[in-house]
Amino acid sequence: MTTNSPEAEQSSSPSARSEIEQSLYERKEKIYPRQVKGMFARLRVTTIFVLLGLYYILPWIELNGRQIILFDLPARKFYVFGLTFWPQDFLFLAFILILLAFSLFFFTALAGRLWCGYACPQTVWTEVFLWVERKIEGSRIKQMKLDKSGLSLNKVVRKGIKHGVWLLIAGITGVTFVSYFSSEAVLSYNLFTFQLGNWEMFWIFFFTMATYINAGWMREQVCKYMCPYARFQSAMFDNDTLIISYDEKRGEPRGSRRSDVHTDYKKEGLGDCINCTMCVQVCPTGIDIRDGLQYECIGCSACIDVCNDVMERMSYPKGLIRYTTQNAMDGEPGHILRPRIAIYFIILLLFSALFLYTLSQRTDIGLDIIRDRNQLYRETSGLIENIYTLKLINMDDEAHEFNLEVEGIDDMVLLVDKKNIVVEGGSVFDLPVRIRATEENLKGRSTVIHFTLSAKDENDLSIKQEAKFLGPLQ
Repeated sequence: MTTNSPEAEQSSSPSARSEIEQSLYERKEKIYPRQVKGMFARLRVTTIFVLLGLYYILPWIELNGRQIILFDLPARKFYVFGLTFWPQDFLFLAFILILLAFSLFFFTALAGRLWCGYACPQTVWTEVFLWVERKIEGSRIKQMKLDKSGLSLNKVVRKGIKHGVWLLIAGITGVTFVSYFSSEAVLSYNLFTFQLGNWEMFWIFFFTMATYINAGWMREQVCKYMCPYARFQSAMFDNDTLIISYDEKRGEPRGSRRSDVHTDYKKEGLGDCINCTMCVQVCPTGIDIRDGLQYECIGCSACIDVCNDVMERMSYPKGLIRYTTQNAMDGEPGHILRPRIAIYFIILLLFSALFLYTLSQRTDIGLDIIRDRNQLYRETSGLIENIYTLKLINMDDEAHEFNLEVEGIDDMVLLVDKKNIVVEGGSVFDLPVRIRATEENLKGRSTVIHFTLSAKDENDLSIKQEAKFLGPLQ
């Protein structure tokens, strides 16, 4: 990323400074990215197909009679690939967020803005909207001519069809998003029978308009001015990070020339760059990569594909614009494995292993123990009695009958009013219990005891929780 020295800033002319200030307030000019073909373009299209396919199809897939991914907020249950998570499983959400954060750090330090160029929702839907625009309005040149032309039937029809298709895609996107929180089957029925609830209508409208405005109208403005990632990405870059770079030593000085006339351009003092500006025309954010690394660059690699195509037609070596590192550009040795990458990778492995272990130890039942706050203890029939309310949480889809045991004090007696402890699937059951023990067997003012809750029909479905038994001062 290019920066100016203090001396350069002090020596800049007033006209240059006023030009910069004026650019901050000038009217936004629409960018017309030229369509590009090549290896990276094919990779980007494949990624878009995979991501959009997963997004639109997943709500229609069922597993064990339930939508494969469903965040049921009213019931406070989250169904993910056959697993049922409850608010008590917040730890897993924390693990996932940490893993996503360090994955972003790792891949950014390794290969720059891969997320922005290939997987960011803004990039994905913008590419879809650009494709629709090209199909309806034509190539880049045709789009520019259409926008500059006066009002006509052809212009109104093409613009109307384009925005209609955009709104259709945005509407399907909004409905699909809401279907992750409200069952797709129920949502579709309510949608076509005009029985949607107020909140469902609000969120469908919100995400429809957000998709339509962001991908259709704002486009690169979201990446340049609204996305915080573009601002702090430089903190994760170093001289060994893979970035898209223009080989200035090979390309300069620039100069136009004919492709069918093969002269010794080196003797004429020219570099390999023919100054065709194709790299600028294909850039979705409208930057010139030949000016150096800029925060607006989203790493889509379109400039690499188009430059390689130009170099091939000119019979020049490819790679004038390429993925490389700053050290490689300066002729210094590069290092893929370096402390920063190693630290990120180790943290990723550590948290991944911890996440998988915690997930494997997760049980479908929960036990919360609440002491009676009205009275610490009471004496009855020569025994010390403590009263608790146990909240039995059955996070399984099926009902289970449970056994309840307690240990920690000799000759302790557990009194439960209910004979058969049955908890329905996906519900919470409050169970008052009393524990009595002789004062002689207590180990002090507070004695640690353990409740064990286990299902009668499944041996591996059990949980053990600690509690305190209080008695008089000894």
